[in-house]
Amino acid sequence: MQEIKLIVVQTYGSRPEADLAKGALEDAGIPAMIQADTAGGMREHLAWSGAGFRVLVREEDATVARDVLTPSVQSDESADADFR
Repeated sequence: MQEIKLIVVQTYGSRPEADLAKGALEDAGIPAMIQADTAGGMREHLAWSGAGFRVLVREEDATVARDVLTPSVQSDESADADFR
């Protein structure tokens, strides 16, 4: 059996932010998961005070995943032009 290596591509301070990132990755066809130390969901504040909510992907998807999660300056300018 081949072992799949997961790596952290981004860390967020809240679960909703991490959920949005995970959704963006999945929309791009990249399987992703969120890892956080929340004591089984009973202590959400543990993640806020520690390493946060980490979004993980397979190692071979990391470069594309970072591109998906990194906003493009050009796309921001295009969006601004739509509102002028």
